[in-house]
Amino acid sequence: MASRTRRRRSAPSRARAAARRRRLPLRLMLPLLVLCALAAMLMLRGYVHSEILADHRVRPEAATDHVPQKILDGGPVIDTRGGRTTSLRVPDHRLVLTFDDGPDPEWTPKVLDVLKKHHAHAVFFVTGTMTSRYPELVRRMVAEGHEVGLHTFNHPDLSYQSKRRTDWELSTNQLAITGAAGIRTSLFRPPYSSFADAMDDRSWPVTRYIGSRGYITVVNDTDSEDWKKPGVAEIVRRATPEDGKGALVLMHDSGGDRHQTVAALDRFVPSLQQRGYTFANLTEALHAPSASTRVTGPELWKGKAWIFLVSASDGVTGVVGVCLAVVGVLVIARFALMFLLSGAHARRVRRRGFRWGPPVTEPVSVLVPAYNEAKCIENTVRSLAASDHPIEVIVIDDGSSDGTARVVEDLALPGVRVVRQVNAGKPAALNRGVANARHDLIVMMDGDTVFEPSTVRELVQPFGDPRVGAVAGNAKVGNRDSLIGAWQHIEYVMGFNLDRRMYDVLGCMPTIPGAVGGFRRTALERVGGMSDDTLAEDTDVTMALHRDGWRVVYAEKARAWTEAPESVQQLWSQRYRWSYGTMQAIWKHRRALVERGPSGRFGRVGLPLVSLFMVLAPLLAPLIDVFLLYGVVFGPTAKTVVAWLGVLAVQAVCAAYAFRLDRERMTHLVSLPLQQILYRQLMYVVLLQSWITALTGGRLRWQKLRRTGVVEAPGGAVPAQRAGGGRERRPVA
Repeated sequence: MASRTRRRRSAPSRARAAARRRRLPLRLMLPLLVLCALAAMLMLRGYVHSEILADHRVRPEAATDHVPQKILDGGPVIDTRGGRTTSLRVPDHRLVLTFDDGPDPEWTPKVLDVLKKHHAHAVFFVTGTMTSRYPELVRRMVAEGHEVGLHTFNHPDLSYQSKRRTDWELSTNQLAITGAAGIRTSLFRPPYSSFADAMDDRSWPVTRYIGSRGYITVVNDTDSEDWKKPGVAEIVRRATPEDGKGALVLMHDSGGDRHQTVAALDRFVPSLQQRGYTFANLTEALHAPSASTRVTGPELWKGKAWIFLVSASDGVTGVVGVCLAVVGVLVIARFALMFLLSGAHARRVRRRGFRWGPPVTEPVSVLVPAYNEAKCIENTVRSLAASDHPIEVIVIDDGSSDGTARVVEDLALPGVRVVRQVNAGKPAALNRGVANARHDLIVMMDGDTVFEPSTVRELVQPFGDPRVGAVAGNAKVGNRDSLIGAWQHIEYVMGFNLDRRMYDVLGCMPTIPGAVGGFRRTALERVGGMSDDTLAEDTDVTMALHRDGWRVVYAEKARAWTEAPESVQQLWSQRYRWSYGTMQAIWKHRRALVERGPSGRFGRVGLPLVSLFMVLAPLLAPLIDVFLLYGVVFGPTAKTVVAWLGVLAVQAVCAAYAFRLDRERMTHLVSLPLQQILYRQLMYVVLLQSWITALTGGRLRWQKLRRTGVVEAPGGAVPAQRAGGGRERRPVA
């Protein structure tokens, strides 16, 4: 598309514009900040939802040469604080029930209900991941008089971890408990621990280090082995101490199906209470000060902030999951409609004897708005001169400073006129061209586009149907040799032309491309001509024509070759303007949703489809790639990769179908996977930037893209030489 610039400005205006340019990078950072925030939320959610493995040691035992014998022979409570090396046992006729790996939203409440029913207390060694996800259960534990201990954040074997990792596991686990219940605990149970006599030369240094950090290590001396699910009776038998001795019993309230644990607990507690046992907290059983202390001040707020962030990450992930489902439905619906309707369109217009109406042979006015197109304009005008349909060519020079008008005049081609105007923008240039046109059928093209000899003839044939007010041509990427050009070639064939076939059948074509479009003068006059209300004047006028009752159709044989942007910066500028302009056009014509007649039909069919397929679906589509990364990092990796490859395969089939309909070579589809990974993300950021601009009330300036003039029509209709006299152009601020 030829681009529009603003009128010449005063020095203060230029100064303000320069200031805005300096601020622009900050606004461009907003989409990246949104993406980073989303990535951070997903990473946090993935981390706190990491899998907890079975509660048994996964590595072989080590030697015990450096473990004090009194520890090996001692009790399950080991105190190494302040350089001590002592251990304690639970007194006779006292039982300390301990539960590991929770809290679990299904089983922990049931365990708590049983304990409350029998007026028993216990110690819950909670992980940071589960505490962060279910803080209300930890609050209930504390409120009902139970003790809480650390079981690390995500259950690693600390015997094989560094001190730095150990500190992190302790502090983050403590942070989660503080945020959940407002307390700090001094009890700690190492993952994969068992009896005191199982302490070895790998776990003992960890125990000593844990003590230096102010924690008491709690193992067990009675293991119910409920994680093996041996049956209720067997769990009760293994948890029962002998001869009235005290015991510290290991059970689990998380990590899988714990219905046997709950049932065994409901039988075990009253049975031993009848035998004179009391079920107390650990510090109660040892007649020691409470292991829990209340936290206030900054530490408490840090904990609450952590719980809030984890909760927010779950909420964000839930919303993203819903959005992923929405985009899945939209993608499938769009592909289904494309296959069905674009195929129907191709069969209809390609069947033998198909005609739009009587052959159109009347002359046509071709309008070429141009601003600083000296490098391209000769190829454009010469391609028109080779047309096999009678035409007049009007080049509207919109205040060019590079001699564009002079290049056209020096060609001295018959039927080619130049109209000069002070720089006023593309819509004004097109309206000026319409006012100077001699014929009723008008073709509009960009100053960097090249037509084939048959393009004009094919483009105007649909006007044989008097109901047709405008015709969209088949825009092709001419400079497709670069990687970016190949990606845009795929996008044009699959995303634009295949869409146009579909929209043609549905009767709601959203855009007549600026590179190649035909209009009936009467239709243009009835909608007020080209408007500068939006940055997408082609979409704006197309929607206006639909609302006025005109048919807008697609002519696949009317091919035009345009020069697509060759750098990421230029591509960004172009697509930013397109996406933002499309949003403006949708908003401008929003009243069509509630109107009657042709306007209402377009409003209730066309506007929703355009909004879903051109705005919402592209905005949400990258969630597929986001969840690919999420699944690869946090699992299940294999299923995630297979699902993503399935989506890519569907897109590849759709792209191949589009290429077949357009009779394009399939070789460019080799770059499709890379396009989906890189190019789509760029388009997503551009669209997100457009949303932010719209929501914040920002205004987007027109920008001029650099052109090279390398595009020519196939068949050698345009000489290879470029226009002379053109100076190197600079993008207009």
